[in-house]
Amino acid sequence: MSSLAPALLLSMPQLMDPNFARTVVLLCKHSEDGAFGLVLNRPLVTTGTVMVHLDPPVSTDRELDIWVGGPVEPQRSWILVGGGPEQPEVAGAVQIADGVYLSTSPHLLRRLLEPDPPENARLVVGYSGWGPGQLEHELAESSWLLSDVDADLVFNTPSDQMWERAIRRLGADPAALTGSRGVH
Repeated sequence: MSSLAPALLLSMPQLMDPNFARTVVLLCKHSEDGAFGLVLNRPLVTTGTVMVHLDPPVSTDRELDIWVGGPVEPQRSWILVGGGPEQPEVAGAVQIADGVYLSTSPHLLRRLLEPDPPENARLVVGYSGWGPGQLEHELAESSWLLSDVDADLVFNTPSDQMWERAIRRLGADPAALTGSRGVH
C-alpha cells in the first residue's frame, strides 16, 4: 500500500458528517494502520477563555487564534508552521510537505503567545483520524477529492475561502459538485 500523504483532502457534498462539511484537511500521515490529518479551515469561535498550560506560565494580553483540526482528542494540540528549514520556528518540527511543518514544541507555543508571533504558524486543537481502510473506503465513496499541498493555500488563504479555492485549483467548479456516489 502506498501512502497518500502528504495531500489535501477536500470534502465533497455527499460527506454528511458536519465536522467535515466544506473542509480542507491536511493529510499528514497515511498507512495501513490508518490516517492522521488536520482540518485547515475551521477557526475556533469561542466567547470563553482558552487556557494554555506552559511551565513556567505565560501571561499575555494577546488573543490567540485557534483552529479546530478535527473531532478527535480536542484536548491535544499541534502547531502548523510554514517556511523553510533555515527558520528557527521549524527547528525540531516534522516536515509534512514543502513549506509546511508540524510541531508540538512548547517553545514555539510560547512564541505564539508573544506580542510578535511567527507569521505562518497556527495552533490547532484536535485532529481528524481514520482507522485502517476507513479513508480508502471514504475515497471510494467519493467523499473526498485529493489535491497536492500548497503552503500558500494553507497559510495565506482566508478560512472561509479555502475550500472553494482548493476545489478551483483542481479545475472544478464548486457549484457543479454533486452529492452522487461514484467517481467525479
